Amino acid sequence: MNTHKRPLTMEYALLGLLRQQPMHGYEIHHRIAAGAEDGLVWQVKQGMLYAMLARLESEGMLGSSVETQGARPPRKLYSLTAKGETLLQAWLQTPVRNGRDFRLEFLTKLYFAQQAGVPEALTLVRRQVAASQAYLNRIMQNAYGPADPDSFAWLVSDFRVGQMEAVLTWLKRCEQLFTSKQPREEQVP
Repeated sequence: MNTHKRPLTMEYALLGLLRQQPMHGYEIHHRIAAGAEDGLVWQVKQGMLYAMLARLESEGMLGSSVETQGARPPRKLYSLTAKGETLLQAWLQTPVRNGRDFRLEFLTKLYFAQQAGVPEALTLVRRQVAASQAYLNRIMQNAYGPADPDSFAWLVSDFRVGQMEAVLTWLKRCEQLFTSKQPREEQVP
């Protein structure tokens, strides 16, 4: 990806979908729009999808081949390249940095980690627990200070703390779920 522009979560999701199998743009769009598991998290307009696919291809993350369809127009079949796989793997192993990224970014990572297997999902969740706890500790150090409990600043701080506490509670439930699915010999406390 281009060094001055951070990839979008949806672009990583496209890499993850194409890791599963090569697909053409309409097939990807239909899969997302049909409300498959991944559609619960992502939404993208067809025009935007094709623009993202073109960008990922131009940056070497995707390859493509033209597939003929008899009398119908040919279509482009996209597949993940080694460069795209490397980028996707690095992203999947990195916890999200703050609370506002959970709804889209973390759930996307969890979707693909879970598809890779329980150990990968558990590793991601544990890394996220550690990162989220560190983030909560940092915001709590600065959260309330001398601010008046009736002030807007105090309310915002209280919201951020509450949000991260809720995220950590949910992450610990995920950790328990994935731990219970591991064979006994693989369980690590």
